[in-house]
Amino acid sequence: MAGSESELRKEQDTVDGLYARLDDLRAQTRARLAAVRRTGPSGSPQNRSERDAFATLYEDRIAQLEAVEERLAFGRLDLTEGGHRYIGRIGLTDEEQTQLLTDWRAPAAQAFYRATAAHPDGVLRRRHVVTQGRTVTGVEDEVLDLDSLGDGEQAAQALAGLSGEGALLAALAAGRTGHMGDIVATIQAEQDAIIRSELTGALVVQGGPGTGKTAVALHRAAYLLYAHRRVLERSGVLLVGPSRTFLRYIDQVLPSLGETGVVTTTVAELMPGIVAGGTEDEAVAEIKGRAVMARVLGRAVTQRERVPREVTTVRVDGRTVQITPPDVQSAIARARRHHRPHNQARVSFVRDMLSRLADQYVAQLGWEVPADERAEIVEELRTTREVRIALNLAWMPLTPQGLLRDLYTKPRRLEAAAPDLSPRERALLARDADADWTPADVPLLDELAELLGEDDQAARAHAKADAARRASELEYARRVLESSGAAAMVSAEMLADRFAASGPSLTTAERAAADRSWTYGHVVVDEAQELSAMAWRVLLRRVPTRSLTIVGDVAQTTARAGAHSWANVFDPVLRSQWRLAELTVNYRTPAVVAHAAGRVAVAAGLPVSPLTSARDVADALRIERVDPDALEDVTASRALAALGEVRDEVGGGRVAVIGTGAHLVRVQASLDRLAAPAQVGADGEAEGTTRPKGRQADLDAPLVLLTPVEAKGLEFDVVVLVEPGAVLAASPGDLYVAMTRPTRALHVVHTQALPEGFDVLSE
Repeated sequence: MAGSESELRKEQDTVDGLYARLDDLRAQTRARLAAVRRTGPSGSPQNRSERDAFATLYEDRIAQLEAVEERLAFGRLDLTEGGHRYIGRIGLTDEEQTQLLTDWRAPAAQAFYRATAAHPDGVLRRRHVVTQGRTVTGVEDEVLDLDSLGDGEQAAQALAGLSGEGALLAALAAGRTGHMGDIVATIQAEQDAIIRSELTGALVVQGGPGTGKTAVALHRAAYLLYAHRRVLERSGVLLVGPSRTFLRYIDQVLPSLGETGVVTTTVAELMPGIVAGGTEDEAVAEIKGRAVMARVLGRAVTQRERVPREVTTVRVDGRTVQITPPDVQSAIARARRHHRPHNQARVSFVRDMLSRLADQYVAQLGWEVPADERAEIVEELRTTREVRIALNLAWMPLTPQGLLRDLYTKPRRLEAAAPDLSPRERALLARDADADWTPADVPLLDELAELLGEDDQAARAHAKADAARRASELEYARRVLESSGAAAMVSAEMLADRFAASGPSLTTAERAAADRSWTYGHVVVDEAQELSAMAWRVLLRRVPTRSLTIVGDVAQTTARAGAHSWANVFDPVLRSQWRLAELTVNYRTPAVVAHAAGRVAVAAGLPVSPLTSARDVADALRIERVDPDALEDVTASRALAALGEVRDEVGGGRVAVIGTGAHLVRVQASLDRLAAPAQVGADGEAEGTTRPKGRQADLDAPLVLLTPVEAKGLEFDVVVLVEPGAVLAASPGDLYVAMTRPTRALHVVHTQALPEGFDVLSE
């Protein structure tokens, strides 16, 4: 991709002007921020609030302007009506508000992605502008309306501009890094249609490996924030990924598109304060993920609202009151009538019971009691130890953690709550009381938090703590005023307010991430096929408007609790509120590798989406059978050699060894031995080789060892797949994932017979 020298000079002049304007805006915004900061913490609370709001506004704007440095402008539309329009990461205008650069998300930029020769949409020519830093290195033109060019020299010059490899293929051929890049300059028409789809309802995007599902989801999030900012800036956007490693992999995409306010998390992190660092067998996680667990937890809660078998007699100030089974049963029924959460309904239950006990107490006095005296009687009954114990036994305040732990550690409790599960399944759920929470526990804890509501006692404790903190702030303020002699100018209350307001203001994203009950304006879910029914209940609670973007591939499902049919997942919970879109072009994997992966997946019975590969690469699939005692050494050697080849080609790149955990441990040992200390420099590299530092998913390491689950959603220049038969035995979806990670080549090293479908090479 090049272009004539004169065209490159013209584009360089334009790009220089755009960057100059960007630098001006950065300088202006920094100056405004500095001016705001110089005002200091003085002024009224309203003034301080306004100052903080402006400071946050300018800080966000600076972050946005800094994030768009790379490839600020990447396209130009020459219009049949005359003139041209530059397309870039953000919109820019000059001092007179003349449009210099059009934001890629604006309606005026849509033709850059949608226009074709059949439907030019008013576009004469589409130009891709390629830059390295701030330097224009090439242009590529696509003439969409030859008729408008006329005959002769003008048309010939336009056609001569069609040169070199396209922007898309150039991007596909680039070496991989440890972080996903955006595709804003190369979005294809079917991707753009999904990105710009309406906000309402749930959009499910089904796409095979390499179709750009994740990139489309991220660009859609950026587009929606641009097109519906007034709605979404108040409620926020939530992005849910399969793992923290995956979120690190994509963490640079949204900032590069000018958006920094999206909450990114995993399902395991959705409950503030819960650390789900434990592990468990897939069979256990599958049980916890079943929809039936919602009924199990509902029963577990109602079973803690119990009618006693016997009367409890309590003496209060020489008088006797009785807590009877009929009274408790009646009070429970009344409290349940309004369908409030357990802990909130408990307030009604306790109030009802105390009123009944107060009636008994007053009846023994023999005279009518004034309202204030009756209130004192009720309070005395409430604080009587025997009454508290009896009412707690009937309706105990509960926490999600305490109740779930109780179910796991007490077989009788679980049996009573879970008749839907078999004895074997209930036994699988048993665990020690001090065991760590696992990711599959988080949806159950969230479900319980919804069923239980806030503990009224905990709420009172929080209020008491807030009151104590306020008292402490007031006392400190009084001491400051006494020592400074400023009491005549400001009150202790005003000074305490200033202390309280001096902390950093939280953004919508920060407030949302810290609040379990926060509801979002839109939720984006990646690798959605892995989520269990219980996980979907968590997410749907976060978005009552049912505005979601859901991307995944049911052929790549590896979790036992995951989905194999979108209709089975969403018809019961979303009914007519969801729609399906499909991505059909594989941009990542060379055609021969994609074909082999598809054949293996079909042979394994996976519901594979038909795909068209955008390209092929010579010698992209290599298969090598070795002796069992040489498997790990050969795998390590092939990985090191592949890394050297990729570095020679593109000056960087990444290689992954993918296999079962047992195989990877042995491959790691072989790598440690082959990359001898004498060959390895201080940075762990020598002569194009690297020694992996453990099996953690280091996104910056050029050579990593991963299981298929760890590799999900990632991509590499070369994948060395060790013993595919063992991977298939663990999960057919695992093998499909492993085979579709490379952008250049797949090397298969095996000792066992290859799974059905690998005979593609013999055809």
